[in-house]
Amino acid sequence: MTDTKLRTSRMHLLFILPLVLEVQSISMNHNFTCDCSCHMELKSANCTNSNFSRLPIALPPFTEQLDLSHNNLSAIQPRAFQTTRRLRVLFLNDNAIYMLADGAFYLLEDLLRLDLSRNRISSLSEGFSQGLSSLRDLSLAENRLTSLNSSCFVHLDSLQRLNLSNNAIETIKMRAFGSMSTLRQIHLAWNNITVLKNGIFSMLRNLEILNLHHNRIDSLDVGVLSPLTSLALLDLTNNSLSTIQFKTFLSLNTYSTHIMLENNPLKRDCDLQRVLRKLCNVKRLFLDDYNEICPNLDELDPCIGEMVTVLVITVTVVITVVAAIVMAEKKRGKRNKEKHWTEASELSCASQLN
Repeated sequence: MTDTKLRTSRMHLLFILPLVLEVQSISMNHNFTCDCSCHMELKSANCTNSNFSRLPIALPPFTEQLDLSHNNLSAIQPRAFQTTRRLRVLFLNDNAIYMLADGAFYLLEDLLRLDLSRNRISSLSEGFSQGLSSLRDLSLAENRLTSLNSSCFVHLDSLQRLNLSNNAIETIKMRAFGSMSTLRQIHLAWNNITVLKNGIFSMLRNLEILNLHHNRIDSLDVGVLSPLTSLALLDLTNNSLSTIQFKTFLSLNTYSTHIMLENNPLKRDCDLQRVLRKLCNVKRLFLDDYNEICPNLDELDPCIGEMVTVLVITVTVVITVVAAIVMAEKKRGKRNKEKHWTEASELSCASQLN
């Protein structure tokens, strides 16, 4: 009987304990202090335009959205947000941040969006993204990045959108995006990229949008786009491409990819005509600015002249070859005839001697 009562008491405790903890949590949340404008119902803290040079100390632990934009923050130290571990959205844009320490966002396992745009970040250490395994949207637009190496984004396993526009990026190292197989969008517009090498997009099979407009790209390696099997939009407008290799775009294994090439110094020659015709005949590729690149391909008369020249040369070569064959046959016939007469003469002489 005693054992039965004991088990019943334990069951009551197990039932009551969660309620007690919840009441305690609610009580704590009602008694919080906040250095910003905090809203318990919205689980948000608005600290924008508060002239903070350091992170505010008093923030409610239930905060899921924290806006620290337009302040004077200069560095994010390790585990800077350990008291607000429930964060899902964090705005740090429009500050003076130049340094992100290793583990700066450690413990933010629920963070989905991080905005670091319009700061002074010139490099990314391997450890800056530790703890951001759930992050889906990262903006580093309008910073001072000059290159991307293979260790920049190693912990961002769930990232879907990466904005690196308006930096000073010149080089992208092999496998710079190698750990982000879930990426769907990369925005690299308004940088200083000159060439795209094979391997830099090797793991991005889910990438749908690749935005590269307003760079200095003058060449594409033939196989650089082949891993992008889900690519829907490739924006190469306002670059320095003077030629296009058909194999570069043919390597795209998508059902339909929109390729934007407007405002490139493309040489409007016969090679361009062939490439554009082939691209437009391959039904899974579309040139949205086809008319802007080459308004009327039929007006490229030099190609017709080139074809006529090639035809004339071909006919001349064929005639020459045929003439040579005929002459060779005539010579062979003449030699055979002479040989026949010689053999006949020898036989005649032999019969007379006998």
